[in-house]
Amino acid sequence: MGTDRKQLLIVTGLSGAGKTTALKTLEDLGWETVDNFPLRLVGGLLSTPPSTSSAGRDPPLAIGIDSRTRGFDPAALIEMIKDLGQDQRLRVATLFLDCAGKELERRYAETRRKHPLALDRPAHEGIALERSLLAPMRRWADFVIDTSELTAKTLEQEIRRQFQTKGAMPMTVTITSFGFSRGLPNNIDLLFDVRHLNNPYWDEALREKTGLDPDVAAFVRGDDDFEETVARITDLLHFVLPRYESAGKAYVNIGIGCTGGRHRSVHVAQTLCGRLQDAGFSPTISHRNLNSRPVFALEEGAQASRAQDEATIRDNKNG
Repeated sequence: MGTDRKQLLIVTGLSGAGKTTALKTLEDLGWETVDNFPLRLVGGLLSTPPSTSSAGRDPPLAIGIDSRTRGFDPAALIEMIKDLGQDQRLRVATLFLDCAGKELERRYAETRRKHPLALDRPAHEGIALERSLLAPMRRWADFVIDTSELTAKTLEQEIRRQFQTKGAMPMTVTITSFGFSRGLPNNIDLLFDVRHLNNPYWDEALREKTGLDPDVAAFVRGDDDFEETVARITDLLHFVLPRYESAGKAYVNIGIGCTGGRHRSVHVAQTLCGRLQDAGFSPTISHRNLNSRPVFALEEGAQASRAQDEATIRDNKNG
């Protein structure tokens, strides 16, 4: 639906067919959405300047309308859409969400909601009445999605496929290096532990430096397991990040942890950032503990724990 004209999408359909999910997904895609907006006010809404939070953009607009909307009249709505279509500044389209009656009955029974056109009658009567009322809109619609066999997630994916806008904001990817000894960062989605790599802390010439320094970076890269570690993490990210994006995830936070958060995790995070950039992503990088003071007790404790784990593994093998 790419165009220089402002996009206006009328979203309508049977109650319970997924209008709320469709509007929420469009909002996630960068559309401005309004639900059950009085029809007589649509002209005024279109002439209103964008909000200050839109940073000068005039986002596409989706208006949700159904049988509950004040002043709803399918014939009048179609005439209004025709009139709006004459405005050369607009590109107007209609999305109709349909669903089989039995499935709508099941949804209403499952949620224990009453159909808006059958508050004191069986749901199937309200569904039949609404289907008859909306028949002209279904025939008029530019897009029809039957949600009878769609879950909310698959409907969301279908909306994204059909209505992704050219200027939609990409998924935000953040890579955070940190030290396990200083606690886990908040809101980490994918966590990778690189404490198995050789630790520059034990080289006195490198101890006060960080993973941003070339000699520390060379030390970390010199570990025989470095390249395979980074390659495997990169392969996983190449696999999951596009799937997160297609599922509508707005933010992905990747945590790379070592003991103190100053050496190994910093260089691994920098390396991953570069490889994701090469793959077309635009990650933001953050080094939480880069300026933390090196603490011998923390590193010594981690070293002792690692030695104990290795001894236990050897004992189990020999036993």
